[in-house]
Amino acid sequence: MKINRTALAASVLGFALAGVGVATPALADDPGSGIDVSVNIEPTTTPGQLSMTVADNNGVSLQENGSDAAARQFTGTLPTVTVTDTRTPEEIPAGEYWAVVGQASQFVASDDPAKTIGPEYLGWKPRLLSDSSTGAVSAGEPVSSVVSDGTGAPNVGLEGQELLVSTANSADEIGTSQVNADLALRTSVDVAAGEYHSTLTLSLFNQS
Repeated sequence: MKINRTALAASVLGFALAGVGVATPALADDPGSGIDVSVNIEPTTTPGQLSMTVADNNGVSLQENGSDAAARQFTGTLPTVTVTDTRTPEEIPAGEYWAVVGQASQFVASDDPAKTIGPEYLGWKPRLLSDSSTGAVSAGEPVSSVVSDGTGAPNVGLEGQELLVSTANSADEIGTSQVNADLALRTSVDVAAGEYHSTLTLSLFNQS
């Protein structure tokens, strides 16, 4: 039994010596076999997009301004609307264009829902504030009330009217454009008194 324990000790000692032997000068001259590890990381690409934002606001309160013997008129300014197109020309189908369209709901009196003023009495005059594209974006045409203000605006009433519109040239549409509009509610002189509310919905349509 003593011999067996000695043999076991010698075996363990021999294993330890074999491990030390790896670092001897004779084996250090072996360059070994190196393996090249590589990776090709492509740049992150995020598709461009077409988007619209409206400047922070608390609504628009129209104030009486420009009333005369023929009509009562109430005016205000639409908050700035921004359209941004970050797409590349390759991402835009040929012939595609976009437009921001405004649609006003009926004005309803707070004290009596039976008292209303239709959206045909509300008009606007869009004004292009800035355009970083190559001039391919323009403000919409003026819109007047059904109660004429004498300007001869080509459209009547804010019922699906363009505020901002692009052309069909995709390469020229890319960039950021800002627009607002002078609003004018023009009614008959005998309009019922009261506080009226309407919702003006702005929608960005992309079409071809």
